[in-house]
Amino acid sequence: MTLADLFFLVGAGLLAGVVNALAGGGTLISFPALLALGYPSLTASVTNAVALWPGYLGGVLGYRAELRGQRRRATMLALTSVLGAVAGSALLLLTPGRVFESIVPWLVAFASLALLAQPWLRKRFGGPADGPPSRLVYAGVFLGGCYGAYFNGGMGVLLLTVLGMFLHDDLHRVNAVRATLALVISSVSVVAFSLYGPVQWQAVIVVAPASLVGGFLGTRLARLMPPKVLRGVVVAFGLGVAAALALH
Repeated sequence: MTLADLFFLVGAGLLAGVVNALAGGGTLISFPALLALGYPSLTASVTNAVALWPGYLGGVLGYRAELRGQRRRATMLALTSVLGAVAGSALLLLTPGRVFESIVPWLVAFASLALLAQPWLRKRFGGPADGPPSRLVYAGVFLGGCYGAYFNGGMGVLLLTVLGMFLHDDLHRVNAVRATLALVISSVSVVAFSLYGPVQWQAVIVVAPASLVGGFLGTRLARLMPPKVLRGVVVAFGLGVAAALALH
């Protein structure tokens, strides 16, 4: 690895960590960076998943204030996301997944538009604001876990859309739960890929600390945004991710 490659990966990891903390989708920055350095697609995917784990940790640590009082909610949803992540990791390691990859852009685009329509969807499907969340949130989180472990790009948009529909709370607090679930899903895939995947640890050592710093910076940036602005940023980025995936 040349010095130029080193700085290239550090920059990609830092920016990916920021984007993941804001909304998710940092994979669409770091994954192409690994491909550009000549790593095969599967190798780049599993290496990227392992390398970005510290960024998710940084995001959760940065959202500590917003997570207060949400322990039970986050724990129950995290257990559901683990099941989905196990299924998604197995799917990536055992199947070529060409059909799944072909629908990924549509999934991300749908999630982005659903997030835009989230206030209406929450009134339509989310149940009363003073009652418990619909059980559909667990089905959505399971599918989000499966998707996130299989292909991380746009996972945060999908999770935030699902949570925002069914959890009647401030968007920043909901985003903190989203960050927690993303960390859990990433942790499952890291274990699976470290044991069974072709991880390139040289690249992980470079990208991982940069993504950790990016995760801290991203949460601070997100906290400064009003909920409507944050929703707009996530929607815009999600549609951009969908377009990038469709053209890939």
